[in-house]
Amino acid sequence: MPALDRPYWIEARLERREGWDDDAYPFNVPAVRRTETLTFHPRVTFLVGENGSGKSTLIEALAVAWGFNAEGGSRDHQYSTRASHSPLHRFIRPVRAPRKATDGYFLRAESYFTTATYLEASGTNRAGQTRVHEKSHGEAFFDLFENRLQGNGLYILDEPEAALSPSRQLSFLARLHQLVNDGSQFIIATHSPIILGYPDAWIYQTSPHGLDRVAYEDTEHYAVTRGFLNRRETYLDVLLADD
Repeated sequence: MPALDRPYWIEARLERREGWDDDAYPFNVPAVRRTETLTFHPRVTFLVGENGSGKSTLIEALAVAWGFNAEGGSRDHQYSTRASHSPLHRFIRPVRAPRKATDGYFLRAESYFTTATYLEASGTNRAGQTRVHEKSHGEAFFDLFENRLQGNGLYILDEPEAALSPSRQLSFLARLHQLVNDGSQFIIATHSPIILGYPDAWIYQTSPHGLDRVAYEDTEHYAVTRGFLNRRETYLDVLLADD
């Protein structure tokens, strides 16, 4: 099946209703406070930004608004070790396309150990979700990408590069492209300039002004990485100077 011409998730509308408080977290985060509508690319949309800029808060809320468990997994995974997600999902209204996704998954790097424990206890024998604790973190992640994600799906990923070496991130890009060509849509929060390099994606960068759609070469991730690799000694001289 060819890549989607229309997404499963067209846009997310942030609705200022009773309970929304511009002065309280997470509503006071610029990426939330200054955003009314977030439109998604039919194939791949990236969210990037500094730590604490709100991208993970936003992607968590998007996942829960779509129907995923806050700690990760597919839509039929219902478990909770600690309810720490924000109420933001209650103010997000998904605008869905008529076409239905037949698969879906929410990967949270920070809570994947918990997801793995849940899967182990459930006794699942589904490919990509078995014997997870017997694998390295990176092996478990890549097994999930390679075997659990089936295509024709909506996949929301929070920092998938967390357990992947640079070479594995390149392999991830190849698998991502396979799934896109199999009719999948991705929404990904990442710090990886490798993963961000996927062509024809939309990139939203968090800033004090909210969310700005930027070109790959205009992301801070690209600029910092390129600058360091091209002028490593200069960067280190400045960073490691005694004063």
